[in-house]
Amino acid sequence: MRIGILGLGRIGAFHAETLSGLDAVESLVVADPFADAAKAAAERFGAEVADSPEAVLAAGVDAVVIAAATDAHPGLILAAVEAGMPVFCEKPVARTMAEGVEVLKAVADHDVPIQIGYNRRFDAGFVAARAAVRAGELGTLHTVRSTTLDPAPPPAAYIAASGGIFRDCAVHDFDIIRWVTGREVREVYAVGGNRGADFIKDAGDADTTGAVLTLDDGTIAVVSNSRHNARGYDVRMEIHGFADSIAVGLEDKLPLRSVEPGVTFPAGTPHDFFMDRFTAAYRAELTAFTEVAAGNRPSPCTIEDALEAGWIAEACTLSLREHRPVTIAEVRQG
Repeated sequence: MRIGILGLGRIGAFHAETLSGLDAVESLVVADPFADAAKAAAERFGAEVADSPEAVLAAGVDAVVIAAATDAHPGLILAAVEAGMPVFCEKPVARTMAEGVEVLKAVADHDVPIQIGYNRRFDAGFVAARAAVRAGELGTLHTVRSTTLDPAPPPAAYIAASGGIFRDCAVHDFDIIRWVTGREVREVYAVGGNRGADFIKDAGDADTTGAVLTLDDGTIAVVSNSRHNARGYDVRMEIHGFADSIAVGLEDKLPLRSVEPGVTFPAGTPHDFFMDRFTAAYRAELTAFTEVAAGNRPSPCTIEDALEAGWIAEACTLSLREHRPVTIAEVRQG
């Protein structure tokens, strides 16, 4: 299979490395507005360089991976779909929900598979948790706790353009809660604060947030996020039911220190970067995309899925701003 990659920043270069190691991928064609980035990828992974997205689409590729800046996502998705190319695009679909809805409408009449990048759906722990829930091992659920804590904030320029912590960071928690439980979020209540970098506050964002989500069956989900977790990159989920309780991320590289006497868990070196925590998940995600592109499976994360997580982020953003509960129906109608 011949894969085109549009965008060779940090995540694009990581995807190029992953794809170059997959048995299903024979060659890569890459493009980036910064010629040096494309040249570096070509030298490192034996890729061909194209001078534009259009040139990539015309280079005989079988599918396209989009890892460009968010503003470019809608146009690149539509260009690939109109060329009949299966598409993998990193989240989000677009900078705003309105743009995302327009993309969904624009591709509705095309029979071209599109996969949006939510890598936690391919992490072994989350996959096992979903299977346990779907098999009824936990009984009726009553509480879910989902955590994403970054070791340090991204650069100020990134924060200013990210859309806020709910849209940029917590959206991964929102997606995985939907995916693992199989339920939809009905209402949210969010709080947040700023105890760290001034540039986050100056951008109108919070650096630490909490959100309580009420799912459509009455299950309560609690989501915790922060840009400041000095011990490392902490991603976990707890799922509690009337028959059993399970956890994702409770392993030796968990960036948490126990102060219980005689307890040595966790014993490993803490995760300090999302690519470290989810290396295997990214590989499984792109392997799945090659199967989607080959017509052997449907998209495991559609534009519709991505937009549902986005609506939850919108509701949390409004809730934080107005200090009140917000229903998903309210922001969807707005």
